[in-house]
Amino acid sequence: MRIKNHPILTFTQEAEIAFTFEGKSVKGIKGDTIASALSALGIMTLGHSIKRNRPRGFYCAIGNCASCSMVVNGVPNVRTCITLLEENMDVWRQMDKGVYK
Repeated sequence: MRIKNHPILTFTQEAEIAFTFEGKSVKGIKGDTIASALSALGIMTLGHSIKRNRPRGFYCAIGNCASCSMVVNGVPNVRTCITLLEENMDVWRQMDKGVYK
C-alpha cells in the first residue's frame, strides 16, 4: 500500500521502525505518522464511532477531526495522523465507551 514509483516524486529509502499494533509486531518507515504506517500495512479501520459503532479511518490527516484517535503507549485519544512513529510504540484501537486495551 506504499507508493514506491511515482512519475514526479522520488522517495529515499528510510530505516524501518518496529512497533506493535494490537499485540502484533509490525514495521513502519522513519518519518511515517502512526496512521500512515498503519495505512501502508493495509490497516484502514483505526477505530469506531461511539454512537453507531461505524468504522473510522485516516480522514483529515491534519489533526482536526479525531477519526484517527488511538491508544498509544497506554495514552488514549492520541491523534495518530499527526503523531510520528517511534521505535517500540504500542498502538491499540480505542474501544467503545472509554474502555481501552
